[in-house]
Amino acid sequence: MVKPFLDENFLLSSETAVMLYEKYAKDMSIIDYHCHLSPKEILENKSFKNLTEAWLYGDHYKWRMMRANGVEERFITGDADDYDKFMAWARTVPNMIGNPLYAWTHLELQRFFGVHELLNEESAPSIWEKVNRQLQGEGFGARDLITKSKVEVVCTTDDPCDSLEYHLAIQELEDFQTQVLPSFRPDKGFEIARSTFVPWVRRLEEVSESVISDYGQFLKALEQRARYFHEIGCRVSDHALDSVVFAETTLEEASAIFAKAMSGEQVTTGEEAKYKTYTLVFLGKLYAELDWAMQYHIHALRNNNTASFRTLGPDTGYDAVNDGPIANALVGLLDAIELEGGLPRTILYSLNPNDYHVIASVAGSFQSGGVRGKIQFGTAWWFNDHKEGMLEQMKVLSNLGMLSCFIGMLTDSRSFLSYTRHEYFRRLLCDLVGTWVEEGEAPMDEVLLGRLIRGICYENATTYFKFPATAALKR
Repeated sequence: MVKPFLDENFLLSSETAVMLYEKYAKDMSIIDYHCHLSPKEILENKSFKNLTEAWLYGDHYKWRMMRANGVEERFITGDADDYDKFMAWARTVPNMIGNPLYAWTHLELQRFFGVHELLNEESAPSIWEKVNRQLQGEGFGARDLITKSKVEVVCTTDDPCDSLEYHLAIQELEDFQTQVLPSFRPDKGFEIARSTFVPWVRRLEEVSESVISDYGQFLKALEQRARYFHEIGCRVSDHALDSVVFAETTLEEASAIFAKAMSGEQVTTGEEAKYKTYTLVFLGKLYAELDWAMQYHIHALRNNNTASFRTLGPDTGYDAVNDGPIANALVGLLDAIELEGGLPRTILYSLNPNDYHVIASVAGSFQSGGVRGKIQFGTAWWFNDHKEGMLEQMKVLSNLGMLSCFIGMLTDSRSFLSYTRHEYFRRLLCDLVGTWVEEGEAPMDEVLLGRLIRGICYENATTYFKFPATAALKR
């Protein structure tokens, strides 16, 4: 018998899976510990003039599909009318069967707007009207959508030079219960070989109200900003390690490399590796002291289309999966931080699924300190957050580590409608565990299984991140 598309048992292939989802996953709140939402838009409870603005602005997942479908750029990021952009997307959707965006698109229409029709060129005009009427009414602003999705914590992604003014203002809101906390992402301070490095250091100098004339002062300014972030509620750092490097070095060497870059000289690849290593180890020690979780996002290959990058800039859909060895450099880096005073809680992600066994086994090499799941093999990320990618990540984690310690899904999104991805993940989790039970590979012990599902969906993250009590942040 053919199952209906996106029915109540979507992705659930057994009675056990249905039971686990309905009783232990479906109604759990969300801890969104890594995303790219705008704190300014959250503060303003941004309203959306139409579905295109809510759905297509800034969503490079969708832009890639539209380009693949032959849509001209003016209907994607260009100056075409919003309705025409929506229609271009509607004509693209029927061609995406097999891509997770096909399911996500219809999940978002169903869960947020009560639209159960398939989106295509014929249904698009009526869907446009129905959704826009709701968006222009009450209860569909940015904060409203977060609240409807039962999100308890949102961790945005923030440069150390950010003032965090919007986070501070959000903490003063009396009618919004979700915590919106910054994450410390100092990527621009690592790109010592780029032309953006010196201007960024000058900006850091300004916001830290300090003089940065040498590497020691640079590290002090970074530490000052990290401690400021901590005061505002930050408990998570984030690093994009598109290539993982490790090179043993000294403070004197790193200082000389920093001085060379600040004087306008080009640093070598080897010097860049030494600078990055020393700085990452310094920050790893600081994160451990602050009792933060540290995230490493590994193996993205960014801005591959030079012509489009020059026209549209970064984060516009021209990135890909990177490759290359990571095991020795990653072990060297984690080991150096451990030797310097102990690793913080650490989450390791890779955009390349070929790295999954490496990361899961490396994580197991550094579990310590009586901390449950201290080193995490992070959830399937970006190009991998589809059915097979999520299942593969969980299977590798189960085979080489402990699935029960897993902190689960995140959105990694710029869209306020992306929280249905947690439902998608939770259904897959319940189906995976349900299949093990049905096939006799796990016991039908509902107490045991319920604890496992609740932990991965929500409870593990609440324990792992040590977010401050909301009242402690009120000023």
